[in-house]
Amino acid sequence: MNRYLPNVAAALVVIPVALVLFGAKLTSGASRSLETPVGAPVVDLPPASLPSEDTAVFAGGCFWGVEAVFDHVKGVKRAISGYAGGDVGNPSYEQVSTGDTGHAESVEVIYDPSQVSYGKLLQIFFSVAHDPTQLNRQGPDHGTQYRSAIFYRNAQQQQVAESYIKQLTAAKTFSRPIVTQVAKLHGFYPAEEYHQNYLAQHPNQLYIVINDKPKVEALKKQFSDNYRD
Repeated sequence: MNRYLPNVAAALVVIPVALVLFGAKLTSGASRSLETPVGAPVVDLPPASLPSEDTAVFAGGCFWGVEAVFDHVKGVKRAISGYAGGDVGNPSYEQVSTGDTGHAESVEVIYDPSQVSYGKLLQIFFSVAHDPTQLNRQGPDHGTQYRSAIFYRNAQQQQVAESYIKQLTAAKTFSRPIVTQVAKLHGFYPAEEYHQNYLAQHPNQLYIVINDKPKVEALKKQFSDNYRD
């Protein structure tokens, strides 16, 4: 799907239909709403064993919204949109968009473990950043480049991520199976500059208003202690 609308007139034509579709996605179409967070992980990384800065990489559909969510989390130093999980070094957006590189649109989250834990980032990821039951898609975007994935950097992150998915599955948190991949990170490639901080730069774009702003509002509501403006 082309996320860029050519002009205002086109946006005005699309708005009524898009709002109806979005409303359906949050109710009957989604496995859960954005009203309440999923349970916190039972297994987490102890802050005392970690450095003052650590990195997590998540993929959950279009990176604009995922990045925007983590941009507003206390303890996150930087959130960078990019590509991970594929076989092509330093790919372009156009290459990744074909679905042929194996990459997923991803976000590198650089954070302070003394302020926010890896487990809390996972809880936010599963609660408001995306729907982990949508296979190779997210909302209006289709293709393997929009898959749900957690790219772990070490065995500790792998253990926490896999344990959390088992926990959510056992609790029947979602009405459909979780399809999130847990895969080793072999490289993260930052996306082009125009993709960075996209929501803040284009707050009124139709795609952002419909698909991404509600995620940030849900973060503010559900995780008020972890939210920052």
